[in-house]
Amino acid sequence: MKKLPQITLAFWIMKIAATTLGETGGDLLAQTLNVGYAASSVILVGLFLVSLVTQLRATKFHPVLYWTVILSTSTAGTTMSDFMNRTAGLGYARGALVLITALAAVFLVWRFSGQSFHVEHISTFRGEVLYWTAILFSNTLGTSLGDFLADDSGLGYSGGALLIGGLLALIIIAKYVTRISVTLLFWTAFVLTRPLGATVGDFFSKPVVKGGLGYGTIGSSLVLVGVLAALIAYTMRQQRTRALLSDAERSMGTTG
Repeated sequence: MKKLPQITLAFWIMKIAATTLGETGGDLLAQTLNVGYAASSVILVGLFLVSLVTQLRATKFHPVLYWTVILSTSTAGTTMSDFMNRTAGLGYARGALVLITALAAVFLVWRFSGQSFHVEHISTFRGEVLYWTAILFSNTLGTSLGDFLADDSGLGYSGGALLIGGLLALIIIAKYVTRISVTLLFWTAFVLTRPLGATVGDFFSKPVVKGGLGYGTIGSSLVLVGVLAALIAYTMRQQRTRALLSDAERSMGTTG
């Protein structure tokens, strides 16, 4: 069953918007509303599991459902990363190392499972479970990397975003001028868009004295919700248009 979206420019724009919203939304719950990292992680992981089960039981691609799961992995990843790095005291560098190891283990299991790594060819229940597990760990890892670049590396929010943006540009170039596996490039880009979202989210929400724009978690989250909702509506409109064209072609073929 085809339940995952096509990898287009719109997909990457929505991924960055969703991961940025995940950063500001996770901080809104854990910090602004003072729920705490541990309790926020439990709540958001619970929401992730509910949305994931719904996605796994679906029989076709639903843009709202798919991006709800992506968003829930981003918000859960934010609070899980912050709990590991701050509450548990691992720090950004060690936390990122732990998550890199965990993500590598997921890919190793995936490799020996016999399931396709190519995201546009995933059509089995087991393959989709591995896909979403990798996404959860990649978004959690991305939060740690983004925080490390913004806080510990000395680059700051804008510097971290520029660095990751440069790396993503190199990946785009590599896709067209090298023979590097498209699947490898996809997952590398997927991981990097999370720290990009983390640094951009912090850049929008953090106070001006800390190098941010000072919009706060509430203001930033509301703006990003509007952007993501508009993009999802655009995707749904495209999906309906393709369905109508497909029906029209089948009708013409039957008539002919």
